[in-house]
Order: sequence, then structure tokens, then C-alpha cells
Amino acid sequence: MLNNFKIPKKTSFRLRSLEVFPNTILSPMDGVTDAPFRRLCRVLSGDRMGLLVSEFVPTDGDAVFCLDGHKQLRFFPEERPFGVQIFGRFPDKMAAAARKIAESLKPEFIEVNAGCPAPKVAGKGSGSGLLRDLPRLQEILHEVKGALDASCPDIPLTLKCRIGWDSDSINIMETLAIAEGEGVEMLTVHGRTRLQGYNGLADWDWIGKAAAAARIPVIGNGDVNSVEVARERIDNYGVSGVSIGRGAMHNPWIFGQIADAWEGKPAHEITAAEALDVFPLYYKFKIEDGSTDKGAEGRLKQLAARLCKGFCLDERRGEAGGADNESQDVAMQVRQALLSSACAAELLDRAQSLKEGLAKDLVFDPSRLVNLNGAKETELKFGDQFKGR
Repeated sequence: MLNNFKIPKKTSFRLRSLEVFPNTILSPMDGVTDAPFRRLCRVLSGDRMGLLVSEFVPTDGDAVFCLDGHKQLRFFPEERPFGVQIFGRFPDKMAAAARKIAESLKPEFIEVNAGCPAPKVAGKGSGSGLLRDLPRLQEILHEVKGALDASCPDIPLTLKCRIGWDSDSINIMETLAIAEGEGVEMLTVHGRTRLQGYNGLADWDWIGKAAAAARIPVIGNGDVNSVEVARERIDNYGVSGVSIGRGAMHNPWIFGQIADAWEGKPAHEITAAEALDVFPLYYKFKIEDGSTDKGAEGRLKQLAARLCKGFCLDERRGEAGGADNESQDVAMQVRQALLSSACAAELLDRAQSLKEGLAKDLVFDPSRLVNLNGAKETELKFGDQFKGR
């Protein structure tokens, strides 16, 4: 177990009849958390993931919502308990999509997205754009809840949101009140505003205020990149659990590390060789999901670039000066070898060779992954928000 580690007060939560342990969620991220990445995280966790959620599914574009038109809806049986997240700005279309998804796929929950900050989403009045139109958000929740109750009453409705549009319009408490009033059974709160994007630090004080006032589980999201941070956020802010996004992108073992800690097990040190073993598994999952070889190669390189940030020399960890520079140099050589591969097969061959060569003295140390914040975004103005309403 981690030295002097204190198991948090809460290690699970309930979503209706479902007991969720550990109290973690892999945050849905468009273009990242597809079925192969979710399956990879679940395997690396020893099947102790908490909840998995789909990439968000658009509902505005279809005259009649069609399941076959949305690859985000593909998931595998081992991913359960699994939720489907939908987004849009038209209550009737959101409700129709929720009904069809619930009836056909029977996920464990349906989630409404009121958190995506992307201009192409928020700028059209959906995602976090709904935080500038709470009556519309309320209508969406009401209609979606009604559709679920009428067709699949055993499937709960959940909501993910941000704390507000900008620092001058924090409205998380109003959003919480609307959510509870419309029968939402779990609220995940990203502690940034829309205009922050992924820049700066999440405001956990607002997340904590929502958790203290809520009658439903409140899950906190933002800057959770280690076991210690997860424990601190749960204990100090009273949330029912944590949702992890970019922390999982750089450390897909984090859910298993949290589960181990919650169970009182010793911390497992990940060798670079073990880390490099994820590539053939991830490649297998990509191909099983219908990816082309080229598409799989791109995702392997994306993962390689992230994982290599956590590599360091095993015997010299904690030393200063040249030792750390040497760690960075070796990790960079490993990264370069993987990213310069001409194809997926070459990357997999190089990963195998690196395990027995350059990377044999490396370990994966997630404490090196300190700043995962994105660059500052261009400000999105609200004036064009609801054109074509």
C-alpha cells in the first residue's frame, strides 16, 4: 500500500440499484474514449472500472434518429456497466434518441451532456451552451426523462455539466436544482467554466458546494491524475466519486491503481516493459472495432506519446541533476523510436525490442505527469449561440 495512505471515506456509490466500485468514471472524450480505449482501461484495471460512458452521441442532425449512423454507440459486453451520453439542443430529438437507444441497447444509464466546450457544440447551443439557457436544459431533461420512464423505466437519467459559462455566470447550484427536480439520478460536475476550456485548474470549491447540497450522487471531474488526488478530492469535497479524463489518457492504469488502494493492496510499480505490452493489446482492440491498420497506427502513436512522458530510470528515481536528465534522454529515445515507426507492425516490433533493450531499466512513474492542462482557448462569444433556433 502507498506509504501512510488513508483509504477515503467513500469507495463506492449507488446509481439506483447499481453499486459502483471503485467510485470512478472514465470521462467520455470525443476521439479518445472509444470502445478500444475503454476496453484497454478495463483490462488494465483488473475489471474494476466503476462506470464507462460512450463518446457523446449527436442528436440534432437526424430527422429520425438512427442507431446505425453513430459509431459512438458501439460497445462490448465486458464494458458494462455502461452509459450512453447524448447531446443536442432540441428536446424532442434528444428524447427520441434516448428512447431508441434505451430500447435497443439497454445501457445502464443515459446521460445528457451539458459540459462539452467545443465551439462547434457549445456555439450551437448544446453541450455547455445549455448553461446559458437553463430553461432549455430543463426542458431537455424533462423530455428525456419522460421518454425513458415511458419505454425503459429501469434506466436512470444522469447529467454532466460544467460549473457555468464563465466566471461571471457560475450557475452550478441552479443546474443541480433543475437536475434533481427533473429526476436526474447522478450529476457529474467538471469544475471549469466553458470559457476556461481545459486551461487552468478546476474549481473544486464549487464542486464541493454542489455535493454538499445534493440529494443525488455528485461526481467531481477535473485534474484527478493520481490515487492521492482522487482520495483527497473525495474526502475534502464530499463527492461520491471522481471522473477521470486526461489523467487516464496518460495513465490508463489509474483505475486499477485506485481500486488497489481502496482495497488496501500494495501499490504496484509498472515497469516500462509492462507499459509497452499495452500496444499489441490496444492494436487488437482497434482492429476488432473495425479500425483500419493506418487508423490503429495513429492511435498507437497517440498513446505512445503520452505514456513516454511517465518513463524514468528505475534505479535513479528521486535523484537530482544529471540523473533526471538521463531519464528524460532515455525516455525521449524510446518515444522517438515508437513515433518514427512507418506502420503499426513496425511500432509493435520496436516496442518488443525496446522491452529487451533501451527500456529495460525504465519504469512508468505517473507522478511525473503533473501538468496535463490544455492550452488557452480562443474566447467563444455567446452572440451567435442560437442561430436557427
